[in-house]
Amino acid sequence: MRRLAAALLALAIAGDAAAQSGPPPHAWLFGAWTGGLFPAAQHLTAEACLAQPSVVFTRDVVLRASLTDATYVQRVVATARASTGRTDFTFASVPATAGATDPLTGLPTTGSAAQGFGCAGPDELHVVRVSANEITFPGCADFPNPLVRCPSR
Repeated sequence: MRRLAAALLALAIAGDAAAQSGPPPHAWLFGAWTGGLFPAAQHLTAEACLAQPSVVFTRDVVLRASLTDATYVQRVVATARASTGRTDFTFASVPATAGATDPLTGLPTTGSAAQGFGCAGPDELHVVRVSANEITFPGCADFPNPLVRCPSR
């Protein structure tokens, strides 16, 4: 009986590992994207695009540029769920930072609301695929324009 239980446990662990070995649901987004904050340039070289992308998607993190910060805001992916032409992210909440203020307005900023994408919720992002190299963030005030994938060459 113990051998059977051990064998079943080993199969379950192997099955979980095999299920997780494939690419994550948002793998099609991996890489650097430009635009969003502003209209993307029509003829952009890889060097110019990669010098300062607007958003960078990785397996565990989404980095976003802002108009008021010199550094990228890093959001840790809690979940990513893909459906046809769309990927929905939820991010790990950011703890409130005491005394932080917006550099333009001077108003206090706290937690993930200051680091969101201007969407309905600060810890969510909905990405819609327009084409293989163009995406939008519908309903996100901070990214009103489409984003285009940085070319590789």
